[in-house]
Formats: sequence, C-alpha cells, structure tokens
Amino acid sequence: MAGGGWTRLPDGSVVVAISLAGPGAGGQRVRFLVHSANRARALTRLRNLGLRAVYLRGNAEPPTPDEISAVLHHPDGLVWRPATPCETGADPWRPVGALLRRPAVG
Repeated sequence: MAGGGWTRLPDGSVVVAISLAGPGAGGQRVRFLVHSANRARALTRLRNLGLRAVYLRGNAEPPTPDEISAVLHHPDGLVWRPATPCETGADPWRPVGALLRRPAVG
C-alpha cells in the first residue's frame, strides 16, 4: 500500500511525494520525491525506473515544505530516503540512482 500526495507550485509544476515498500527483504518503507510538470509525468518517471505499481490515490501525505525544498535543490528532481527517520532525525535525501544501483559482485 502506497501513501503519498502532491503539491502544486506557483510556476504550475508539481512535487509528488510517495511512500513505498523498499527493495530487498527488509521491507523498510522508502519515501520518494519527484518534481515534474504534472502528476502523471511524475508517476511516469518512477515507473520508468522500474517501480511499476506506483499509483497516487488521494492526497493524504503531501510533501512538507522541507521535502519540497530538498527535491527542488536536487539537479535530477528525484530523491529518496527511508520513510521512518533514523535515531538522529537527520537522514539525508539521496539520489534515486543510489537506491537502484546493484551491489558489485566480487
């Protein structure tokens, strides 16, 4: 089950936030932020990365102002972090390539 929401920015673009089960056996939830021209394009960006079952139903968990700032300041406009904050509360946003990269076999 995914939770998420979206916010329209003054320039007409949107920031979509969505929480999904993370990859691997841990099942830790991951929060994705996507900046795009509209909601459909934001979800398409996630689907093109291999997250095929991504749907946004409702606006229950829209992005916070801090999340909006984080994704707007990232050159790709697509970042993630664990949905549950770490003990220090300072879990940095990461580029999506770091999540999807496969570990080297050695």
